[in-house]
Amino acid sequence: MALQEFAPIGAMLLFAIIVASIVLVISRIFGPHHPTFRKTAPYESGMKPIGPGTRRIPVKFYLTAVLFIIFDVEVIFFFPWAVASRELSLLGLGVIGVFTFILLVGFIYEWKKGGMEWE
Repeated sequence: MALQEFAPIGAMLLFAIIVASIVLVISRIFGPHHPTFRKTAPYESGMKPIGPGTRRIPVKFYLTAVLFIIFDVEVIFFFPWAVASRELSLLGLGVIGVFTFILLVGFIYEWKKGGMEWE
């Protein structure tokens, strides 16, 4: 595999880094910058923080994160399959069927654990 095939990706990455750097530098030079204690404090909805910053997080947040990951993985694999489904024929349909079954097991687990219910 020739490295030339990745040249457009490298050029786009380089362009994105350059544009982001330019925007950051321009905003730093021309934008207002008057830091105060109140401005540099962590944002807590305008109220003073209560308790330590590191505390136990309820399991509901973990279950929501698992659900988010399942949806992300689903999109990551379904989109390329949909684009190339004509070339994959029956074998591709079987593979995506197994993948869908595994996702379904994840959804059922999430549902049984109560991750889709928010109080």
